[in-house]
Amino acid sequence: MISNRQLFLSNLAQTTDFPLAIEIVKAEGIYLYGPKGERYLDLISGIGVSNVGHCHPKVVAAIHEQVDQYLHVMVYGEYIQSPQTQLAKALVDTLPAGLDNVYLVNSGSEAIEGALKLAKRYTNRRELISCTDAYHGSSQGALSVGGNELFKRAYRPLLPGTSQIFYGSFSDLEKITSDTAAVVIETIQGEAGIRVACTAYFQALRARCTETGTLLILDEIQAGFGRTGTFWAFEQFDIVPDILVCAKGMGGGMPIGAFIANKELMGVFKNNPLLGHITTFGGHPVSAAASLATLKVLQEENLIEQVAAKANLFRSLLIHPQIKAIRNQGLMMALEFESFDVLKPIIDRAIQLGVITDWFLFCDDSMRIAPPLTITTEQIQEACALILQAIDGN
Repeated sequence: MISNRQLFLSNLAQTTDFPLAIEIVKAEGIYLYGPKGERYLDLISGIGVSNVGHCHPKVVAAIHEQVDQYLHVMVYGEYIQSPQTQLAKALVDTLPAGLDNVYLVNSGSEAIEGALKLAKRYTNRRELISCTDAYHGSSQGALSVGGNELFKRAYRPLLPGTSQIFYGSFSDLEKITSDTAAVVIETIQGEAGIRVACTAYFQALRARCTETGTLLILDEIQAGFGRTGTFWAFEQFDIVPDILVCAKGMGGGMPIGAFIANKELMGVFKNNPLLGHITTFGGHPVSAAASLATLKVLQEENLIEQVAAKANLFRSLLIHPQIKAIRNQGLMMALEFESFDVLKPIIDRAIQLGVITDWFLFCDDSMRIAPPLTITTEQIQEACALILQAIDGN
């Protein structure tokens, strides 16, 4: 009989020549389980997705309830479907006035694509500015505003009119002009290895965009939904974007994303041309139901309020001569080591010990830690002890 591993390697398209190839048969809370009873503590939440843990009972119940009602019934934006409308209202309730119109899609990359189109359509400008070492997705437009040439060069030509500034650089803000349709920027840079600009920078960025009539797009695909200790990371910098992008932790494990703006801005998609942005499966009712349940779990279980203390516990326990620095905003963390050659064996040993971590696309000397927000004190202690054991090579 052909094994799942053989089928995985033979029939499923691969993204690298060295996948982790860990077989998973069950996931619950912060744990993943293999076919032979292996248990893995998931310290990366499926790359920032499972903020409320794997298969949270309330999320699963919401999925079951919606599956019993209906699945896909029509392309986005035509029928009135309660999972979509209730989710949109719940999202708007977390946001400042002026961010009151939600466009639901299937993923973060799709949300970025929609946000870029919206900015160009609304401003009638074509120039887009993003940041060096930014990651916004792998589709054509999202890759065009990505900030790492290694990932882009094989796919050129990409979108024209794109350029990069350095995240956190005040002087680079002068490159934003009246020709710029939008600046798209991660509130917290993720794949760059968790980089956090200061409040003064974000306020200067907001002011420059306002001055030039440029739309500010904040990418909170990784940082949103409580990951940094507030529902939205931008709350910590006293600014409001023109367009907000979210996904990953939004769905409780189901595929969903959104871009959010005000009603006037979003309204340009309705005419010239008609149906200016459309999607078949965007806002799928099952994913929308899961997302609404996820949002309620974050609020009702006070998970966001616990983030700072849990992050501080990680920082206090992860002390070792080989850890050169710890960067974090809440439970979006990076442990810096001497090099990738030092880090990679540590990650491999950690997996053998039952702890899943990773490195970052554009920062391969740093270990990613982004556990479910449901992680307990005891589980943090267990995870840190195993990471230190992996560092020591035991």
